[in-house]
Amino acid sequence: MKSLSLSRRRRTLSAWLVLGCSVITIVGCSDTPASMPTISPDTAAATPSAPTPDTKPAVTAVETEQPYKFPLTGLPSATEVKSRPFMVMVENAPQARPQTGLDQADIVYEILAEGEITRFVSVFQSHEAATIGPVRSIRPYFVEIGDALDAVIVHAGWSQEAMDMMAGRKLAHLDEVYGDGAYYWRSTDRKAPHNLYTSVDKMKQGAAARKFRTEWNGPLLTFAKDDGQSKLTGAAVHYILVPYIQGYFVSYEYNAGEGVYMRSMEGKPHLDKESGKQLQAKNLLVLESKHKIVDKEGRREVDVFGPGKGVILQEGKSQQITWERKNGMLRAYAEGGKEVPLLPGNTWVQIVPEGTVLKME
Repeated sequence: MKSLSLSRRRRTLSAWLVLGCSVITIVGCSDTPASMPTISPDTAAATPSAPTPDTKPAVTAVETEQPYKFPLTGLPSATEVKSRPFMVMVENAPQARPQTGLDQADIVYEILAEGEITRFVSVFQSHEAATIGPVRSIRPYFVEIGDALDAVIVHAGWSQEAMDMMAGRKLAHLDEVYGDGAYYWRSTDRKAPHNLYTSVDKMKQGAAARKFRTEWNGPLLTFAKDDGQSKLTGAAVHYILVPYIQGYFVSYEYNAGEGVYMRSMEGKPHLDKESGKQLQAKNLLVLESKHKIVDKEGRREVDVFGPGKGVILQEGKSQQITWERKNGMLRAYAEGGKEVPLLPGNTWVQIVPEGTVLKME
């Protein structure tokens, strides 16, 4: 019996020694501290297993798309845009060249004024342009464009008919000649009247001082959806020359790398005075319109309602269109009456007399 008890005690002691060595071996060979956290069944179930050779870790996409769009360009905006645009009359006499700020306008209309030269109706909403000008006077057909856009109209002087129109309709406008000079300045590098400038900040100050309505009630533009690429069906056009009168002409040449038309005046690149950059257009429209000289000063009536003939150019392509002002905008329509959408980006509109012959290559 004593031999049996001694044998049992020896076997028990051996078992404990083996177990102890095993524990020492496990703890000693591990990089994990001996004091390990307790893993509950729920935690263990939530812990992902290591990927097998056939399993690829998921890649989380970073959301970069902006939730809103600028109304006049269709380009992304981080915030909803409800502010009224400013429409600035910019001079194009030779003494006013090169102009400043047109490269930051959302839309520019080039239209004949008196004196056998054009004037730029430039619309600002998406950019805080620091310098815009030279600023000049306004005419009735310019007022019609600004009124339809629900823009604050910015000018220096007027024709009597234009002033009567703005007063009769109670339109929001800032006139440097008549009481709003604080929101403009004159440069010293040019002679008056070709040296008057303003800025988006100055215009905002003026609009606030005059207590103009700030929220925009303007029209909605139609922009291309899906891939945002042009669906024009006409001929390829890489160069277009637009003649006005007495030798003045503008031209555009397509830059395929940028997907825009680069603007020139009288054969020379049209540059911004401050940035030195050549002006460009993502959307280019040339619209034929009825023109009529109405007085000895050469002032005109220009039809900005339509309908009329025209052509639209986008990304090296063209399409013949009919244009008409509907819902506050001059819009392009294809055969059959369907509106031709704009591409996201800026727009230049050349309004020319009926019968103008364009050169397109």
